Amino acid sequence: MTGGVDPDDLPDGLVVADERGRVVRFNAAATRITGLSAETALGRPLDQALPLEDLKGRRWWALTDPYGGLAIRTGQPERNLLLPGGAEVLVSARYVRARPIGPLSRVVICLRGTEARRRTELSHAELIATVAHELRSPLTSVKGFTATLLAKWERFTDDQKRLMLETVDADADRVTRLIAELLDISRIDSGRLEVRRQPVDIAAAVGRHVQAYTAAGQPPDRFLVRIQQPLPDLWADPDKIDQILGNLLENAVRHGGGTVTIEVAPAELRTGGAEGAEHPGATQKGTAVTVCDEGPGIPEESMNRVFTRFWRGSKRGGTGLGLYIVKGIVEAHGGTITVGRGPGGGAEFRFVLPVGTPAFLA
Repeated sequence: MTGGVDPDDLPDGLVVADERGRVVRFNAAATRITGLSAETALGRPLDQALPLEDLKGRRWWALTDPYGGLAIRTGQPERNLLLPGGAEVLVSARYVRARPIGPLSRVVICLRGTEARRRTELSHAELIATVAHELRSPLTSVKGFTATLLAKWERFTDDQKRLMLETVDADADRVTRLIAELLDISRIDSGRLEVRRQPVDIAAAVGRHVQAYTAAGQPPDRFLVRIQQPLPDLWADPDKIDQILGNLLENAVRHGGGTVTIEVAPAELRTGGAEGAEHPGATQKGTAVTVCDEGPGIPEESMNRVFTRFWRGSKRGGTGLGLYIVKGIVEAHGGTITVGRGPGGGAEFRFVLPVGTPAFLA
């Protein structure tokens, strides 16, 4: 077909009925979704060619009456309807009129399968189940210790009280972190993750994270930090950079083995025609951070799932949301992140962030 798009190339089902209510178009996707052939549907009345029912068993075209209903109506919003046999399909309709409030000249129906919506609903259900599971343990602990302290305060020594309060404090931090992760996921999924750019000394940020681990009892020789100077000026959100580094180092320490190597170096970031690039495939200056360990690494078959929700490299706890959030933060900065196998055989994560002065300060 020249001069336009062949309806059979559309990913969604397309059904068109003329001014008499007869089907004049039934594309390949409509056949795939409904199981009805175009030969069977073409030329038949719409309610016979596409006998839809709502979830209460009412005949849809008799209920909505597109040809005999109010002339001010412009269509039907998308909703779940049932095909013969009970299969669900998402249906929306547009009423086309030659003039406002005139008679119908066409009814255009869009059909979509419910697989994508089911996957989304399943993902949301899994997220809720994960959150409920992760919240239950710390909240049970908080409730148990506070109830015990209130009921039997005088029976405990100061050291026992301090231990219980420190446990409550740690569990409260765990709940706060989980809530922060949920807010981050919501912002990433809706495209509302805000990045407040400031000058960031990423070498110093790496040093702070390593120092926190050694202060918590990790041996200093567990970490090897390499900084390739001079580094270009980096404008980024310092809190979110800390979040990225915290997640990657925690994964390396908890799930990896041997020496954890953190390397910071200048790099080039391919923009591929993104906003701000002078031409497609251009490159701009960037800063690359690589975190790798000498543990068992990530199986090859799992590499493409590392940055998805609920992926866990082992069964040693965690929500499986950290790397999904890391990827969202890196991409919100206009950067890229990859995973592979390091020189020591362990997991290697490398992210590259664009550098330079933001446009509003240039």
